[in-house]
Amino acid sequence: MIDSALLEQLVAEAERDEVVQLVVGAVVEDDEKVLLLKRPADDFMGGIFELPSGKVELGEDLNTALVREVEEETGLQVVVATAYLGSFDYTSGSGKKSRQFNFVVTVDSPGPVVLQEHDEYRWAPVDEELPVTDAVKKVFETYREQRAN
Repeated sequence: MIDSALLEQLVAEAERDEVVQLVVGAVVEDDEKVLLLKRPADDFMGGIFELPSGKVELGEDLNTALVREVEEETGLQVVVATAYLGSFDYTSGSGKKSRQFNFVVTVDSPGPVVLQEHDEYRWAPVDEELPVTDAVKKVFETYREQRAN
C-alpha cells in the first residue's frame, strides 16, 4: 500500500509546479510480463503502446483514480498499489501541462482483459525492450531496479 502522505506530497508538488492535469499510470505484472495497451491510430499519440493510465478526476485522490482507470481501461480489479515508480511531465493533446504518476499494482486476476479505449493489448516480457515512449521506458527501468532489490 502506498503511504497517503506520499500521495498528498506528490499532488502538492504538482500544484507548486503549476501542473494542470494529473494522470495516473499502472504497471500491471503477471508471470514476468507487463500489460501494455495500444492507443487507437486516430487518437493523441495514436498507435503507441502505453501503461493503463488516465486522468485524475476532480475530487479524486491518486489511489482512487488508479483503481478506477485500470478497471475502466482493462476490466481488471486492482487489489493494491505496491510501489511508486516516479512521474513524468508532458503536454496533453489539449495543450495542458500534465504529470503522470506511475505505480506498480497487483490485480486480482490477469484476465480477461476487456478493452474500452484501446485497439489492442499485449503482455510483454518485463526484461525485453518494450515498445513504449522514452518516458515510459524510464518508468520500466525504475521498476526493474526495484524488482532486483
